[in-house]
Amino acid sequence: MNYNKKTVTDIDVAGKKVLLRCDFNVPMAKDGSGVITDDKRIRAALPTIQYLLEQNAAVIACSHMGKPKGEWKPELSMKPVAARLSELLGKEVILAKDIVGEDAQAKAAALQPGQILLLENLRYDKGETKNNPEFAKALADLAGPEGVYVSDAFGTVHRAHASTAGVAAYLPAVSGFLIQKELEIIGGALAAPKRPLVAILGGSKVSSKIGVINNLLEIADTVIIGGGMAYTFAAAQGGKVGDSLLEADWEQYSLDMIKKAEEKGVKLLLPTDTVAANAFAPDADSQVVPTGAIPDGWQGLDIGPETTKAYCDAVADAGTVIWNGPMGVFEFEKFAAGTKAVAEALSKTDAITIIGGGDSAAAVQQLGYADKMTHISTGGGASLEFMEGKELPGVAALLDK
Repeated sequence: MNYNKKTVTDIDVAGKKVLLRCDFNVPMAKDGSGVITDDKRIRAALPTIQYLLEQNAAVIACSHMGKPKGEWKPELSMKPVAARLSELLGKEVILAKDIVGEDAQAKAAALQPGQILLLENLRYDKGETKNNPEFAKALADLAGPEGVYVSDAFGTVHRAHASTAGVAAYLPAVSGFLIQKELEIIGGALAAPKRPLVAILGGSKVSSKIGVINNLLEIADTVIIGGGMAYTFAAAQGGKVGDSLLEADWEQYSLDMIKKAEEKGVKLLLPTDTVAANAFAPDADSQVVPTGAIPDGWQGLDIGPETTKAYCDAVADAGTVIWNGPMGVFEFEKFAAGTKAVAEALSKTDAITIIGGGDSAAAVQQLGYADKMTHISTGGGASLEFMEGKELPGVAALLDK
């Protein structure tokens, strides 16, 4: 896939209407009060929005929130986002009452350079997720004949939706600063990494990381496996894993990966010891045992101290580290030591450190190491598919440089 795409700085937006796809899918208070509990994604969009407004563009911002599945659910309205964005920008954000209906059309037509309009939740219309061409064209038409499309929601580029890929058939399409950074840093690490390249893969299931392991074995110098999926590898090699998470139908695949690593000369590091618990609970009794000798009735919930040291040592002299997925049940303080140690090791290395979104990003942020990382991806699913080497529809749709 070509990662070298045109960005907002490569085109003239002065006096033009810009349809800007943002990721405003922010967490909301569960009580229906309309309170945004974390505005990180709104703040992340500010550099691109401010640049466009400074360049005298009229910005028509759009985003989805939650999964309304084509129904108008008031609790998933963009109203709280418009209010928060107004505060952050220090200027009024006009909110459309619909997406491509009469209100949006009228407000988009009246929009002046330097003003910003926010459309209602894109997923209130079934045409969004179905990539309906009529819906995509209606979105594009809001920007008018001279309009431009700017994509800046990396968390959605792995989906071929109307607002991420469909509109590019009707408007010149470029990336905003968020997507530009993702493409430069993750794309650069995959295409021409500073070596040695160490990939740390955790999380619960081998099945969800298959493509990533397979692709990274082609380009990495060391691949480290942690989290629940390590027990499938252990069982595949004849180990006893007790009640640990196990995908028995992926054992052969795990053996194939071990063999592939040998053939490619890639170091594949698997846990040698495990913190096992007698129940899946934050206060369960625990003991450190060899990973292939977990007693019946016990389950592995974290990597053990010996494994933790080996993994941290592997990171110390790396040139580039990509990390996706925690090493254990990070939500339980008692079983978070492995994940914490890896995060700390990454914070101390001189390597380029890339955190692939999702749980790893949450872990790094909670532990206070976020500012020590080179890059924390804004898209969990998108960054995974990126690392698999898959074509991302929302990136493929952008103009090449």
